[in-house]
Amino acid sequence: MSESHQNSLQGMAIMSGAMFILPTMDAIAKYMATFEAMSPGQVTFYRFFFQIACTLPILVALFGFKAFSAKRPWMNILRGVLHGAASLLFFVAVKYMPLADVFAIYFVEPFMLTAMSAVFLGEKVGWRRWMAIAVGFGGAMIVIQPSYEIFGLTALLPVACAFLFSLYLFLNRAIGEADSPLTMQTMAGIGGTIFMAAALLVGSGAGNEDFAISLPASGLGLALLLALGSISGYAHMLVVRAFRLAPLSLLAPFQYFEIISATVLGYALFNDFPSFSKWIGIFIIVASGLFIIWRERQQHNR
Repeated sequence: MSESHQNSLQGMAIMSGAMFILPTMDAIAKYMATFEAMSPGQVTFYRFFFQIACTLPILVALFGFKAFSAKRPWMNILRGVLHGAASLLFFVAVKYMPLADVFAIYFVEPFMLTAMSAVFLGEKVGWRRWMAIAVGFGGAMIVIQPSYEIFGLTALLPVACAFLFSLYLFLNRAIGEADSPLTMQTMAGIGGTIFMAAALLVGSGAGNEDFAISLPASGLGLALLLALGSISGYAHMLVVRAFRLAPLSLLAPFQYFEIISATVLGYALFNDFPSFSKWIGIFIIVASGLFIIWRERQQHNR
């Protein structure tokens, strides 16, 4: 087995694990909005604030304060701003919509990310992979249509989120190994916190309830926000690591796996269960991702 093939397999394994973990963050955000009456803007701020609180002590302990002399600090700050804006749109969407619906619509993102990798990074994307991603995109459209009829423009928030998050992941690959994953996540946490602090001040000043400023109303709420920051920091370090091991276009479809844990969490916590037509869309999305994994293994086993 070649080193590049081994790295690709490791990257796919790491990415798969991260994708099963990350929907926990969105379940926490929906719980905070539904049961703790906390605005999505405030939840997003705490997500990045506690991400810094969880990663900064480890960063300083391992590398000292010289870790802040990042080689590409502004690109890492920009990653945080893009991630902050994407998270805000996603958390607003999950406040009003079922988790599985939001994820299914959001999965236009691998299509965007693969296109970016082909156009800007010159990564080779074969016609079969393009076809599988296009089929997955069609599955997302099956979910969007009834959601748009029910929720209106809110159903398009995950699409805007997908675009911003694809830019964030693109920067992960573009930055390469200039800085350690821990440094990158800490710097991104700083960028996301600054962005969300400004967004909260502007949004709450305008009287928008989705930006209302508040403190956690209970000990459970505080514990969940701490968990939110921890998952955010460490799961995204796994994502950064995966993108260093494998091509961006190969890893993009693995984000489809988030729909599995999102559906389970949505049903278990909020009694949200996709309709039959949405299950068809979800099946198409997951099948397209599995086909790409199978195709990659076939190519390297020849």
